[in-house]
Amino acid sequence: MSEAISALAGANTEGFARVSELGLHGMITVRGNQSDAAFAKAVCAVAGVDALPAIRKMVGTLEGGIAWMSPDELMVFVPYSQVVERVGQLNETLAGQHFLAVNVSDARAVFGIDGAAAREVLAKIAPVDLSPEAFGVGDLRRTRISQIAAAFWMSGEESFRLVCFRSVAEYAFKLLGTSAAKGGEVGYF
Repeated sequence: MSEAISALAGANTEGFARVSELGLHGMITVRGNQSDAAFAKAVCAVAGVDALPAIRKMVGTLEGGIAWMSPDELMVFVPYSQVVERVGQLNETLAGQHFLAVNVSDARAVFGIDGAAAREVLAKIAPVDLSPEAFGVGDLRRTRISQIAAAFWMSGEESFRLVCFRSVAEYAFKLLGTSAAKGGEVGYF
């Protein structure tokens, strides 16, 4: 069996913000009734967090967290080496319930956008109000960046994390890098 590699082997670029491909992360798409206590408990246990996220929020980190994706869909983040085990745990715990848990780790790419002007990088390419009053730490949007689907959240005061399909990882990296290039600062925020 071949060894797993990330979409862009940790590529990064530095402009007025840093853009980095963040390597392999375990990602599980989970669909089910988020208001069901047994479902919520099982998903939280797998992710290692205390509660499901509110609408358009992210709780935890890329090593153990949950992103709200839609009223019946969550993205669970776990260490890459544990994703198969965690999908099995969900399947066992939720047996008999109506749900879906799928390992999508190798179908996605993850990027970091870091620096004092990180929000400006995304504001230039996504139809989202990224003003500090409207978008803060833990906020998440599932949207588009230019021509591709993506989800991103603010992971810290000067940091964002973005997930997109692996098939468009190179496009996403170049787009983010161009948006972050020195000389392209807007200075709006």
